[in-house]
Amino acid sequence: MRILFVCGRARARSPTAEQIFARRPGIEAASAGVSPDADEPVEADHLAWAEIVVVMERAHRRKLMRRFGPALRRTRLVCLDIPDAYGFMEPALVRLLEARAGRFVRTERVRPDA
Repeated sequence: MRILFVCGRARARSPTAEQIFARRPGIEAASAGVSPDADEPVEADHLAWAEIVVVMERAHRRKLMRRFGPALRRTRLVCLDIPDAYGFMEPALVRLLEARAGRFVRTERVRPDA
């Protein structure tokens, strides 16, 4: 499963999600941002690659739809409603991402003894 996580500037929420889920078997994860000054701006290639696009806020979904509407027709688009109030890999953010994205993303946790 290929998942693209999207936030504003791709500095905290989406890179955190990418790191968390990329460790899981069967998951390929990437992150990008919708803002012009994003560390990794969303491009059409990102969307073509992704099976699921997970945005952190409704505003991110609107920006993606405005800019890439036709490219998103066959893509599952999910909003987690996580505000820009967390730092990269902040434990509270990690917990939120695992709880909210887990409902939409079929993953298996890697066991420590595996």
